[in-house]
Amino acid sequence: MGDNYIRFDWAMKRLLRNKANFGVLEGLLTTLLNEKIKIHRLLESESNQEDEYDKYNRVDILAEDSRGELILIEVQNNNEYAYFQRMLFGVSKLVTEYISRGQSYDNVRKVYSVNIVYFSLGHGKDYVYHGKTEFRGIHDGDILELTPFQKQTFKVNEVSSLYPEYYILKVNDFNNVAKTPLEEWIYYLNTGMVLENAVAPGLEEVRQHLKLERMSKDELKAYYRHLDNIVILRDNIDVERAEGRAEGRAEGRAEGLAEGRAEANLENARNLKKLGVSFDIIMKATGLNEEEIKKL
Repeated sequence: MGDNYIRFDWAMKRLLRNKANFGVLEGLLTTLLNEKIKIHRLLESESNQEDEYDKYNRVDILAEDSRGELILIEVQNNNEYAYFQRMLFGVSKLVTEYISRGQSYDNVRKVYSVNIVYFSLGHGKDYVYHGKTEFRGIHDGDILELTPFQKQTFKVNEVSSLYPEYYILKVNDFNNVAKTPLEEWIYYLNTGMVLENAVAPGLEEVRQHLKLERMSKDELKAYYRHLDNIVILRDNIDVERAEGRAEGRAEGRAEGLAEGRAEANLENARNLKKLGVSFDIIMKATGLNEEEIKKL
């Protein structure tokens, strides 16, 4: 097994927006889309603004590649029953936002929506899903194709290439031995570790830039507060579903928060201890005492 690395959602918030670290995102996209992706720049959009609830639950990045295509990468930590509609809304906003009034429709931008979800979305056996738009004849089942003129004009071979495409990575559903580059990426997204023999594009950049030991003491504190808040968010949702009465919800939430914080602190301390971080820093970052840390 490899070393422990910074969670991908935290890296998206703090590190991957730096052009020097674009290689991590480019590697993930190159592996997922099975073609070389070069990020030209990151964009701000109405679709990727976060509110107070989103601060820990969700993070996203909007990138423009060297071909002018838009790629929306989103990490969702907690269950959202209408997430499929959310994906549609985000892409629809981008399609309309990045075309000026009066422009012809051939200026509509290609959009990729990459969704990394840490909850059970829908019902299916796989852990990576790809969705695209095709038009099939209702009688013979043939696929509607572009004319030679359209292929030459739009520089694509299929109608589906003109429409948004969706990728869903159900990270928590992955429990296989990583044998392919995509599985190596899913393994990192799932566990926060990079396999020693991993060769997928972008993972070498993860090794170089996203090690926990590169973080300062203050950065570590902020990072582990982020992990604690993710646990708290998940506990809140679980408790609210389990308790039917208001009083029961309140009691269950308090208990869930306490247990969630305690478990998160233990896991954080365990990771720091593996990295050889001093007991003083571990105690400050987690609130545990020296005796508790020794027992880990």
